[in-house]
Amino acid sequence: MANKDAQSMICPSSGVHIVLPDYYSPEGMGLIVPKTKDGRVVFMLPWLGRTVAGTTDSNTSITPLPEPHEDEIQFILDAICDYLNVKVRRTDVLSAWSGIRPLAVDPKAKNTESISRDHVVTEDYPGLVTITGGKWTTYRSMAEDAVDEAIKSGKLSPINESITSNLRLIGGDGWEPSFFTVLAQQYVRMKKSYGGKVVPGVMDTAAAKHLSHAYGRRAEWVATIAQTENLGKRLAHGYPYLEAEVAYCARNEYCESAVDFIARRSRLAFLDTDAAGRALPRVIEILAAEHKWDKSRQAQEMQKAKEFLETFKSSKNAQFHDGKHKKHTHISFDSSGSNGIIESYAETLPI
Repeated sequence: MANKDAQSMICPSSGVHIVLPDYYSPEGMGLIVPKTKDGRVVFMLPWLGRTVAGTTDSNTSITPLPEPHEDEIQFILDAICDYLNVKVRRTDVLSAWSGIRPLAVDPKAKNTESISRDHVVTEDYPGLVTITGGKWTTYRSMAEDAVDEAIKSGKLSPINESITSNLRLIGGDGWEPSFFTVLAQQYVRMKKSYGGKVVPGVMDTAAAKHLSHAYGRRAEWVATIAQTENLGKRLAHGYPYLEAEVAYCARNEYCESAVDFIARRSRLAFLDTDAAGRALPRVIEILAAEHKWDKSRQAQEMQKAKEFLETFKSSKNAQFHDGKHKKHTHISFDSSGSNGIIESYAETLPI
């Protein structure tokens, strides 16, 4: 708007990640290969009870729903296979997704090496401060740098320096790692059986730890909903996410859609595409009660969520055959043959 001939300041880059079962990464252990045979970086890390592996880095066009290509998924599988003495199978992929990184191009730089994985703050015109690039995990640093530049630009005199680095996230005050024991000891998960009967369930360690790590001290708010509103059932078998979280997020975290919940308020879509699909009807049912959605809106939410999940390529919804784009192949998850993976993986770590 300031200059119709302005050069682009963003170089979009596609990054693909895959999620594998937990047995590929012993607890607290990860593997990173700084330079593969073709010069890329590959890693395997424990993440939310599963293993995340990646990544690719290639130029891309910008699309609202990017999808991973099968050859990108296969590249990651092949690359990590080089460092394990077990076969990493395509059928082990619980979820695979593509994201677009907004790599920043410094408009003041004179060569292409100016493309940065960090954020860039510039003032091209007096009073117009621009910040570009960056990533979700550095948002505080980005905000601080942008405000500092704006202070400088406006010749302002702040009474103190930025306080963001010492400002706790909501739920952080008074939290400590052992807080999950309070949840396990003081709350139960009341839940409705399929017959409509309300039955109590234990606030087990997995659920308590998840709530503590995800919500901090506010985990008690979620636990109270689970106990007093009969929303203590798990949304998906094998995962600690509770029905109460959907209600909590609708009331306190501006959760306005089913996609919001399965992708951003929780990470279920990224951890296990098929589990997220199974949880959808209940997620929509609870959000509908919270937001007073009619049947039409509920159907719309289901359609949008399904379209979103179709961009995640688990072993069950992918189009693949021997790593190539040839035909639809429906493969069920098979966990056989996993014996010895943890031991052999640990032996390959560069410690």
